[in-house]
Amino acid sequence: MLATAIILFLGIGVHEYAHCKFADMAGDPTPAYYGRVTLDLTKHFEITGVMMMILTTLVGFGLGWGKASPINPSKMRNPRIDTFVAVAAGPVSNLAQACIYALLLRFALMGHVLEPMQPEGRLFIGWLLTGGVAINLGLAIFNLIPFGPLDGHWLVGLLMPEKPRYYWFKFNRQVGMPGLFVVVLMLQATHVNLWQGPVMAIFRLLVGTPFLDVYTMIYGYR
Repeated sequence: MLATAIILFLGIGVHEYAHCKFADMAGDPTPAYYGRVTLDLTKHFEITGVMMMILTTLVGFGLGWGKASPINPSKMRNPRIDTFVAVAAGPVSNLAQACIYALLLRFALMGHVLEPMQPEGRLFIGWLLTGGVAINLGLAIFNLIPFGPLDGHWLVGLLMPEKPRYYWFKFNRQVGMPGLFVVVLMLQATHVNLWQGPVMAIFRLLVGTPFLDVYTMIYGYR
């Protein structure tokens, strides 16, 4: 649980920071005005999202969010392009974190670093690295879903012509958040995980070994 909390704190905090930083770099003063262009990651969380993470994890699945990034495209030098880049920066930051965890995990497995550790240390470090890859990939892919308040709906909308874009954003503002909750709950109830396949495929590409094999290597040492 501690390792997962660390991964989520960094994963979500850096995700929101990336949105704000790239908006700030594009000339938008809004994130800085709200004190969000900072690597003090506590500034990128709000209590409701954190409580949802804790409660939903306790009942068997994780669902939560960071504090929404205050971005004003009209203040940017090139509103459409700069907004696209600022939005995409969030999922890209999670992919970058997954790559860092994957590199460390490769070194740990190749150098047999985990084997001499006591069980508690081995399981903590093992899950920190393994979960760091898998959870960040999950965050990146989940946020790219083009629905509700997720980054994906902004990215898709920004690629549309003006009139369809207006109705696309209007639809997501009206039904996006409740609709997303309903979809996630239905998927959990039916035990369907649409992003597990892509996460496991990219995990193997980055680490060079399937997730379950790595998991067995770590937990099989006990």
